[in-house]
Amino acid sequence: MRSGIHPVSRPVVFRDRAAGFQMLAHSTLDSPSTVEWEDGATYPVVDVEVSSATHPFYTGTSRVMDTAGRVERYERRYGRTAR
Repeated sequence: MRSGIHPVSRPVVFRDRAAGFQMLAHSTLDSPSTVEWEDGATYPVVDVEVSSATHPFYTGTSRVMDTAGRVERYERRYGRTAR
């Protein structure tokens, strides 16, 4: 690899403030704010709005949309096409 063209990858803490969830991962993101991690080291912290702790798909609180009748409603609005 050529030197000097790739971004620096470093450990970064991703924090979901809504759930109080934090995760340490490698990333090229940088942040001026820092946080002290469980191992005693200080890492840059990036606040995220949605994480696996709050996303409805991962928490099991997702809603299933009612799709029954959509085809009939479409055909009622725009008419049935020749198949």
